[in-house]
Amino acid sequence: MYSDKKNIQELVALLEAHKVRKIVLCPGSRNAPIVQTIVNHSYFSCTSVTDERSAAYIALGLALNGGEPVAVCCTSGTALLNMHPAVAEAYYQQVPLVVISADRPEAWIGQMDGQTIPQPNAFGKLVKSSVNLPEVKSDEDKWYCNRLINEALLELYHHGRGPVHINVPISEPLFNFNTTELPSVRVITRYEGLNMYNREYDDLIEKLNGYSKRMMIAGQQMMIYMFEKRTGKALQRNFVWLSEYLSNKTTPGQSITNFDALLYTLEEKELPRYQPELIITYGGHVVSKRLKNFLRKYPPKEHWHVSADGEVVDLFGSLTTIIEISPFEFLDRIAPYLLDVKPDYTQLWESKSKTIKEPELTYSSCGVIGQLMKTMSTPSVLHLANSSAVRYAQLFKLLPDVDLCCNRGTNGIEGSLSTAIGYSLASDKLNYVVIGDLSFFYDMNAIWSANYGSNLRILLLNNGGGEIFKALRMNLTGKSEKYVRATHATKAEGWAKERGFEYLSAQNQEELDQVLSAFNDPNINQTKPMFLEVFTDTDKDVADYISYYHSLKNK
Repeated sequence: MYSDKKNIQELVALLEAHKVRKIVLCPGSRNAPIVQTIVNHSYFSCTSVTDERSAAYIALGLALNGGEPVAVCCTSGTALLNMHPAVAEAYYQQVPLVVISADRPEAWIGQMDGQTIPQPNAFGKLVKSSVNLPEVKSDEDKWYCNRLINEALLELYHHGRGPVHINVPISEPLFNFNTTELPSVRVITRYEGLNMYNREYDDLIEKLNGYSKRMMIAGQQMMIYMFEKRTGKALQRNFVWLSEYLSNKTTPGQSITNFDALLYTLEEKELPRYQPELIITYGGHVVSKRLKNFLRKYPPKEHWHVSADGEVVDLFGSLTTIIEISPFEFLDRIAPYLLDVKPDYTQLWESKSKTIKEPELTYSSCGVIGQLMKTMSTPSVLHLANSSAVRYAQLFKLLPDVDLCCNRGTNGIEGSLSTAIGYSLASDKLNYVVIGDLSFFYDMNAIWSANYGSNLRILLLNNGGGEIFKALRMNLTGKSEKYVRATHATKAEGWAKERGFEYLSAQNQEELDQVLSAFNDPNINQTKPMFLEVFTDTDKDVADYISYYHSLKNK
């Protein structure tokens, strides 16, 4: 019988899946549930050693002699610290050693409870990975626990060998051994490069061709990649392609960019039809929360993430495979081996996408962004600040020859203007910045410090506070709204003029029409940057945005 602790069950099942068979076990009560679960599983070969320092060295010797990873397990407290010398040796000899330490619940560390010391990261830089498992009380805990264990065990052989540390907090009661079977667990696999002459390559191609509902998602990337014509066609017809403008020109053809609005229009009963069997992702961040929620609720059978660094990135909670290679090299390699599938799934997404209309160009934050995107000069660069601007822009078509930038690595409002100005200093194109009032005033020193050029165009959307907080329908009272939304009555006119900008403003649609053509004309002012401040009403901004989404369902 096995322990009823779900983090232990997940750990032991994954040790088997990652082929960690030999385990050195040290005595103790806190680690007894781990020991009980391991020794009652026929897969493992166990050795008992009392002294933890010696146990870790014995595990080291087993790994050196057998050429395979070996684990050592101890109880809580200073028992773990006794393994430090062997861990250091394993690190410098590059030996795949798995240190498993039982621990007390985090709440009791430093509270004079017995055998308690801070155990997470106890070995510092002498391990390739150190993870502290959660005690599993929810589905999210289980996913997180599984991901952490996979992360640690994958590092045993990633870019060279070395030791890892897995810390396992265990609450009382400790000795409930009433589980008859270990769970079926998700195993994450990593391929370091792809050799077309290896069996691994054949296995991946065979898996890929076994799925008919394939989806490719391109995340944020600041680059252009030109696919060979035949390669692009093969990729285009065999996947549903989703991308946001932040991915720039990194897909082989036309991709679906209005998927956030598309998903909003679907009834719950329709969603399973849109569920992919296989997702392949590459690039960085994806903005759409609706897409993330959809793919977490309706996960694929497999999710492959392709990246040059090979990091574990499990955005949708269904990651199964990491392919450590340039994404474009990967796409070029798989294209010739793709077996064509029936177009039903791609046609389902594409036909639905074509029914999604753009928002009307009303005088609101969203409408102003739409008007700019339809009339801006090209070639140019469009810098979008967080957070409403980047979401609104995705609802409209982006003109050709426009590159798009946004600080989505951390999604903060600080530094958007400074980043855009820095980019513009090394650019010979017009650089547009679309920014909200809080983000602008937070970063207003950017136009004090920098020696910007005349190729800079700043569009400030000023509606007197954080619009997104109102759109979230927090039911704020008048008193709390001041603090959450940071409401204000500040204008940028004086500061913009002081810093040498040609200042324009609009309070209504008529005024916007008058100034927008000048703002978009690259030849109208060769010596000064331009600043357009557009004043809108927050309530109308939010109402128009919500009305747009509602109209998609009511058409």
